[in-house]
Amino acid sequence: MNFWEKITGSDLTKEFKSYESRVAKLPADYQAAWKIMNANLWSQSDFTGRSLMPILDGVLGLFEETAADGQSVQEVLGDDIKGFCSALAGEAGAKTFRDKWREQLNSNIAKKLGN
Repeated sequence: MNFWEKITGSDLTKEFKSYESRVAKLPADYQAAWKIMNANLWSQSDFTGRSLMPILDGVLGLFEETAADGQSVQEVLGDDIKGFCSALAGEAGAKTFRDKWREQLNSNIAKKLGN
């Protein structure tokens, strides 16, 4: 990835379009779950969204495998899609703005206190 792509985010746009073409091949219930998960996961993202791309790729791979096995999306995700997204983003280490600001504030306070 070159500097210009990193600044403009065109690499993310290309990657996200490839995800959308893969989602279009999934059954309707998986497509609906993808939309819900996509909306919930972006709130767990950093400013650019780069931290989510490996997570989204993993989720999409899971969807493709389980759909090919004939499982329903309910069997894969359970009833709490938002909780699944929070756990998934937390395990993958995705940090929100709030997390980064909290770390920065704690660091600044520690410096002022001389720790």
